[in-house]
Amino acid sequence: MDGCGRSSPQQILEHTASILGCSITDEKLAIHLDQEDELQHFRDQFHIPKMKDLPSTDPALVKGEEECVYLCGHSLGLQPKKTKAYINEELDNWAKTGVHGHFHGSYPWALADECLVELMANIVGAKKEETALMNGLSVNLHLLLLSFYKPTSSRHKILMEANAFPSDHYAVESQIRLQGLDPKKSMFLLSPAKDEETLSTDDILSTIEREGDSIAVILFSGVQYYTGQLFDMVSITRAGHAKGCYVGFDLAHAVGNVEVRLHDWNVDFACWCNYKYLNSGAGALAGAYIHEKHNFTIKPTLLGWWSHDLSTRFQMDKKLDLTPGVNGFRISNPPILLIRSLQASLEIFNQADKKALRKKSVLLTGYLEYLIKHYHSKVPDNPQKLFINIITPSNVEERGCQLSLLFSDHINKIFVELSKRGVVPDIREPILRIAPAPLYNSFYDLYKFINILNESLQVVSNQLKDGM
Repeated sequence: MDGCGRSSPQQILEHTASILGCSITDEKLAIHLDQEDELQHFRDQFHIPKMKDLPSTDPALVKGEEECVYLCGHSLGLQPKKTKAYINEELDNWAKTGVHGHFHGSYPWALADECLVELMANIVGAKKEETALMNGLSVNLHLLLLSFYKPTSSRHKILMEANAFPSDHYAVESQIRLQGLDPKKSMFLLSPAKDEETLSTDDILSTIEREGDSIAVILFSGVQYYTGQLFDMVSITRAGHAKGCYVGFDLAHAVGNVEVRLHDWNVDFACWCNYKYLNSGAGALAGAYIHEKHNFTIKPTLLGWWSHDLSTRFQMDKKLDLTPGVNGFRISNPPILLIRSLQASLEIFNQADKKALRKKSVLLTGYLEYLIKHYHSKVPDNPQKLFINIITPSNVEERGCQLSLLFSDHINKIFVELSKRGVVPDIREPILRIAPAPLYNSFYDLYKFINILNESLQVVSNQLKDGM
């Protein structure tokens, strides 16, 4: 997983600031970094919300026509400018041709998902035949577990992180119950060591080695939604296979954020949503992957019309000609408006160099980390000062673009003040999650953010002094 070469982000920032004759906290550095950014033109392909249009901004504190500081791509990515045109094209096609749109037009509705699969496969590092666009993330997770989770009396556990996203927890719990088992006995939840915020790779691997004979499926996030930790998917997959386990990943916070090579890593299955870093709109069409080695051994438990091979699908003879691999898991025809929305973002991603995106992401997040630590680390001789602890790993190989900020107190007050000033972060009490997305966020965004954060913390401190 590529970082910024051999130099750490801080070393690069220090070196660049030295050449400019300024400090890392200087506005001059942010401006320079943006001027040198080879990916800066991608920002122009997105709609950046204006301050005046956000429901939480205070008109007295912002300039309404300025762009907000949007740092919430881990929750919902921004809209590509092409999205509306693509959707309108299909609305026009529907209005003008009716049912003929299923097989006529630039993106025939009955085939539209297959037109985009290769673009999606490029992003997750899979073969086209291993990748499908369908349903929502949790639906895909259920469909995959129905086929991969086949518990026996001795091998019945599903291993996952204890603080997995709630929908994953619910899905696993319900799949275990569906098999007539007790989640208390068959859900193996792995927690960080005492006084630690994140899981160590050594603990994960040693757990798999020790308990693997009783584990049927290992299901981890690619990037942990709460802490921002990037798991070592290669090592987890290798360790799981050595103990006879199936290994799958929920890539919701990893796809479009970090390098993913599902096929080369020999991952058994994966699923993801496309509305976060892949900018395809709320409730966007999701994705699923099954390694080609399972094409004829793992079959879907639930079937539908789209499970049938395309060449004979419309003969309607009710004799299922099952498409092998992940495409047999498709149940329904693709929703064309969601397909075209996804297309707008996939085209942008496939124009960008993956290594350049990762390099910028590492430096962006490193810049943010430096600024937060510079201004808001704990001060031992000033216990009253509000401070911030970053719980995301500092090692760039163990994180994507997200930083999870743990405030010493008054997170809700601080969130309100940031929002009033046009910052869009995400709150998961007691954590504030910040994610500079390299496709559309700039270094100047982070310079603005840290100044607004400084002001917001000062306002909250003054309110506390005044007893408010």
